Amino acid sequence: MKRTARAFWLNSPGEGEIREVTLPAPSEGEVLVRALYSGVSRGTETLVFRGQVPESQHAAMRAPFQEGDFPAPVKYGYLSVGEVEEGPADLVGRTVFCLYPHQTRYVVPVTAVTPVPGNVPAERAILAGTLETAVNALWDAAPLVGDRIAVVGGGMIGCSVAALLARFPGVRVQLVDADPARARVAKALGVDFALPQEALGECDLVVHASATEQGLARSLELLTPEGTVLELSWYGDRQVSLPLGEAFHSRRLVIRSSQVGTVSPARRSSRTYADRLALALELLADPALDALVTGESAFEELPRVMPRLTSGEIPALCHRVRYGKSA
Repeated sequence: MKRTARAFWLNSPGEGEIREVTLPAPSEGEVLVRALYSGVSRGTETLVFRGQVPESQHAAMRAPFQEGDFPAPVKYGYLSVGEVEEGPADLVGRTVFCLYPHQTRYVVPVTAVTPVPGNVPAERAILAGTLETAVNALWDAAPLVGDRIAVVGGGMIGCSVAALLARFPGVRVQLVDADPARARVAKALGVDFALPQEALGECDLVVHASATEQGLARSLELLTPEGTVLELSWYGDRQVSLPLGEAFHSRRLVIRSSQVGTVSPARRSSRTYADRLALALELLADPALDALVTGESAFEELPRVMPRLTSGEIPALCHRVRYGKSA
């Protein structure tokens, strides 16, 4: 019997559609997953939707189950939560997370799905990929007890990092963003909030996630001598200027990148990608993280919703996509 599903495709920059796709029957070592929810990672998916992925980064930016190539047509996404309908007996009926695009059903290897803990709602589990990025950032940054820390940029990644830092003992954590509305999210996550001009200085660590030149420059200003900026922003094909004159050298400041595609062997030689994702899912037991999901729509609405998310008409951290029971 022919198996079909529906998937969201970017036809050309700024224009998407839902297509019917044919599914193979799952073979040994594979599972058939029915999607329950998926998440739109607004920062990255906005760049993809606009066709702004630099040509030099086409290979690095490929999602695990992406089809097509940048700039378009392409099927892209990586925050899917579903229920296993066919596969090994110990997985059938389980809720799982998978780095899969927006699609109603899909067949993937068993190794591509991670069971969602029973104390984590499926609706919240779409944040696993984002929280995994935050876990990796903190493995790279290695904050210490008592550190003074600012997170500049209150988007999906910045808020996830701030939420995890709120659990560290004795640290001073402040979420910094130009949008005063982010103060409500910060409060829900249990961290202080400040506008850029009001942020506390003398920081030992600043995590930058605003994807703006102004945010990166302000991050450097907030550091104490010999402090570090951990750069999480993805700028796509934009050129970024930095104020590396003045006191940058005399204050011995550090700018360090962090990239979720790599688990730093120098820091966590015994940890794997699977360990990192499993940890992220465990951390999602905290209901405070529901504050990161700021909107929801039905899968069928994606061709109309994505342009509005991209333009900012629909303000969002993570936008949740809902699939019907007959998806």
